Amino acid sequence: MEGEIATNTDPTDGWSLIVPLKPLAHAKSRLERATGGPWRPRLALAFAQDTVAAALACRAVHDVVVVTDDPVAAAALAELGARVVPDAPAAGLNPALAHGARAARARRAGCPVAALNADLPALRPGELDRVLEFSSGFPRTFLTDAAGIGTTFLSARRGSELRPVFGGPSRLRHLASGAREVTLAGLDSVRRDVDTGEDLRVALELGVGPHTAALDAAAALEAGAAPAGDR
Repeated sequence: MEGEIATNTDPTDGWSLIVPLKPLAHAKSRLERATGGPWRPRLALAFAQDTVAAALACRAVHDVVVVTDDPVAAAALAELGARVVPDAPAAGLNPALAHGARAARARRAGCPVAALNADLPALRPGELDRVLEFSSGFPRTFLTDAAGIGTTFLSARRGSELRPVFGGPSRLRHLASGAREVTLAGLDSVRRDVDTGEDLRVALELGVGPHTAALDAAAALEAGAAPAGDR
């Protein structure tokens, strides 16, 4: 039944997660008004570090492939244990994700792959494991974001292609593509991507990972709210 954990009839040796990340100079542009310019690239990197670290802590995850051309982010995420590949297509988010999936399967032919947003600083490994367990029972699945409009996760089991259509109202596009929506309850940390100051406040309430916490993101929000002359 929908909403229940599906039985995995296709055992695998673990998922490859594809995490795309823009160059930090351009990442999280909508956060600039809420936090102030100097904080934005630092927060974008911290979000990605917490996302990757939590993903690597999942029992069901074999590896994490980060697609980025940013040398600072590449070094920081490789240090956590991610495999970094350049954004060779350089044609936007969806081509980058398809490229990452090909890179994962070039190393492990036919492995199950999943795209995961890089801005999930409150991500909990146990919640992501539940998403992956559900997804192992269907050819393709996706998880909508907290707003119910976009997508934070898209999977393709062994034998299926990822076929990402992220961006804007992607929930409806992923539904139309035939992907099964993950409808489990209690997945707040996997759905909470951070694009705005309000998103960040909610993530802080959920409890962010150590890299975002070390930046004192609450102070970043206070800095963004201060009059320009006081910053």
